[in-house]
Amino acid sequence: MKKTILIEGMSCGHCVKAVEEALKELDEIKSVNVNLEEKKADIEGDSLDYNKIKEAIDEAGYRVVEIK
Repeated sequence: MKKTILIEGMSCGHCVKAVEEALKELDEIKSVNVNLEEKKADIEGDSLDYNKIKEAIDEAGYRVVEIK
């Protein structure tokens, strides 16, 4: 399953790394590609739990705008 997460608050390379690391800690996520310019993360994984994804990004200091 592939999803795109729109993220608010990313402004630099450190932000990208923080979001990538937060998402990679979730077992169900197999791949992560964070795009700073478009303020989004493309993820792929099995049976994605949107609450866990949102919580991981929130804990990293950013806000999920939408998961589509």
